[in-house]
Amino acid sequence: MNKKIQILGTGCPKCKKLAENAEAAVKGLEPGFEIEKVTNINEIMKFGVMMTPALAVDGEVKVVGKVPSPDEIKKMLA
Repeated sequence: MNKKIQILGTGCPKCKKLAENAEAAVKGLEPGFEIEKVTNINEIMKFGVMMTPALAVDGEVKVVGKVPSPDEIKKMLA
């Protein structure tokens, strides 16, 4: 079963850092993770997110407005 990790952000430096941290978090875990970048503001707003960057796992928003470390992201995926 694949888990979908979505990076919600318009491409700002924090958004890019969050994407890097998400990629670092899934590296070394068993396969089955898909990382998707959501940059369309209307799509981001469908999540109810008003501040970026944000991170969603399987459609559920986990973090808004900050950049969690790869270890913090790993805990959210567990």
